[in-house]
Amino acid sequence: MMKRLRQLASLRLTLVGMGLLGVGAALSYDNPVGTPAWVLVVPLALLSVNLFAAILSNPHINRRGGLLLFHIGLLLIVALAAVGRLTHMEGRIELTEGTAFAAEDLTEVRQGPWHSGALDRVEFVQGPYTVDYTAGMARGPTRSQVMIPDGQGGWERRTVGDDTPLVLESYRFYTTFNKGFAPILTWIPDQGAPVTGSVHMPPYPLFEHRQANRWTPPGTEEIRFWLQLETGMDPAADWRLDPVNSAGVLVVRTAGDRRVELRPGESQRLDGGVLRYERLSSWMGYKLFYDPTLQWLFVAAMIAVFGLAAHFWRKFGAVQAYSAAQEAAKTKAADDLGGKAA
Repeated sequence: MMKRLRQLASLRLTLVGMGLLGVGAALSYDNPVGTPAWVLVVPLALLSVNLFAAILSNPHINRRGGLLLFHIGLLLIVALAAVGRLTHMEGRIELTEGTAFAAEDLTEVRQGPWHSGALDRVEFVQGPYTVDYTAGMARGPTRSQVMIPDGQGGWERRTVGDDTPLVLESYRFYTTFNKGFAPILTWIPDQGAPVTGSVHMPPYPLFEHRQANRWTPPGTEEIRFWLQLETGMDPAADWRLDPVNSAGVLVVRTAGDRRVELRPGESQRLDGGVLRYERLSSWMGYKLFYDPTLQWLFVAAMIAVFGLAAHFWRKFGAVQAYSAAQEAAKTKAADDLGGKAA
């Protein structure tokens, strides 16, 4: 049994595990779609077994309290990292002001095979936002307002930012640089019920001069849109992007290259129906992150730090005690020699 443990605790196996982990990290860089979680889980599991065997079989580890505690913390970190890869989830979503979060609208979703969170219970509504910019178009703080149920039939306001997440059901939502404007349109067909929705324009101010998109109403030809914005942007000075205080003229082009300019509240008859530009709204892009092991990873890291600190405290304490004993011995020897000489 001990022989088998020593084989599993081999440094060669450690090097193999580290090599596989490096390959897995390279394959998983920037979380490309289609890369399975196992490219990281397998080497992490191998390193966990290797470290566990070393703890059990190596007396230099398991007979020294501080060092043992450090290795236990390290083992927990490696094991939890593997579990985190199996249970994690990431994704992105764009929400128009006034709309509620819906899990089916998530894009670029990546999740581990063991993910089983309660995303269906996440509920919030997007509100207005502001983004501060400094001279030179350097993006500063983003403050996105959202409304969540307060549990008493009302709503509670929260502010979300790039480093201030909205945490619901252990899912963490962060704002991104991806945000922009969204004209609210109503299509009134000649036959049928009206349809109201939003058209997300490209991110602003990243694509300031390319605020264009297209939409094909049910049963008719494609309509192209171009949005002329007034936001008060000044690249040479500090300014704040505030969609509430922004305005936009919507340029409409049909397949026949017919051009019409619409302001909020105005309508235009097109082939097959009437298009009404209701108002100018905005949208905010979020990235979603879920990993149930985060808090436990922090605990494991503290265990490892405490164990290593205890180990070195005892080690340096022993060295100081040894040095003090040597000094005392030298002093005693000198005193003895002085006494004999006298």
